[in-house]
Amino acid sequence: MKRYLYVIATSAACLGFISCSHKDKDSKSQASPDILVAEAFTDSVVLHKTYPGYLSARNSATVVAQVSGRLVSMNYTPGTYVAKGKLLYTIDPTLYRDAVNKAEAALASAISSRDYASSHYNAVKKAFEADAVSKMEVLSAESSLQQAEANIKECRAALSTAKTNLGYCSVVAPISGYISESTISEGNYVDGSASPVKLADIFDNSSFNAVFEIEDSQYEMMVGRNDGVGGKLFRAIPLQFRENLLHKYSADLAYEAPSVNKGTGTIKLKGVVNNIDNELKDGMYVTVSLPYGENPAAVLIKDVSIGTDQLGKYIYVVNDSNKVVYTPIEAGELYRDSLRVVNKGIKAGDRYVTKAILSVRNGETVNPILNK
Repeated sequence: MKRYLYVIATSAACLGFISCSHKDKDSKSQASPDILVAEAFTDSVVLHKTYPGYLSARNSATVVAQVSGRLVSMNYTPGTYVAKGKLLYTIDPTLYRDAVNKAEAALASAISSRDYASSHYNAVKKAFEADAVSKMEVLSAESSLQQAEANIKECRAALSTAKTNLGYCSVVAPISGYISESTISEGNYVDGSASPVKLADIFDNSSFNAVFEIEDSQYEMMVGRNDGVGGKLFRAIPLQFRENLLHKYSADLAYEAPSVNKGTGTIKLKGVVNNIDNELKDGMYVTVSLPYGENPAAVLIKDVSIGTDQLGKYIYVVNDSNKVVYTPIEAGELYRDSLRVVNKGIKAGDRYVTKAILSVRNGETVNPILNK
């Protein structure tokens, strides 16, 4: 009997120990999880509105053929940099060289005729002084000399034109820049005598214009500022591209159209962009973040703390009871690359979950740890 009671006592002690162990485990499992939070704060922020635009080379030129003939050589590699004055194409110069020779011969003949007419005129004048010829012969000799002088001018003009056309047989780069593919390959006939024929384009990529259009009402807001469109606010306007580039770019507002487009109610603006390492190209699409004012007390939170669902943007706020509250927000623009302006949904001083937002749930009690 004593042995039986001992076994029962031992079993009860074991059950008690096991029960306590389970309680400890349950207590630990029910402890509030540690969650990093931050407090929303305010700061003075320059407000921007984004506009679609494109890049346009500030200096570009079209390479053209201005004479007719067979293209005998192309002396560049498409897509490379060419210096101003570099020989790009050669058009068969045979006909134009012959034209120069012919014009030179005509000029020599005209000079010879002028020299004879000048000698004859001088002789006739002397004869007239001796009463050996009539006044009419003197006038005739003078007219012949004037015609010879005029003929020389015509021959010189013809020679200049012939030399110019011969020079057009060597097509050189009108500016320095990066050249496109040729529209005509070697061996083909180019008919450029009637009107210039395009051969290629050259783009000076050292700087671009970021071209975009804004509403006339937005323009009025810009003009209404004390510093106007030429003020400091419109320097270093942020630019974004479809993909992240190696460098960051901005533009200085440099041009505003003199009139509003009546069809669209917009005005064209241009900002100067300096190219870095030839990274930008003519025609690239760009988003211009145009500043239009300042908010001296904008509410800011960390951008990584914002989630997105079917209802829009949201964050998890931790209230005074340390409970997680699902909170929809109206997100504004990005600030200093990592912060986001919040227009509605949260106020300065509110605590919000900064990390692991997918691991918390609405209504959950947490142990907030302030992450400064």
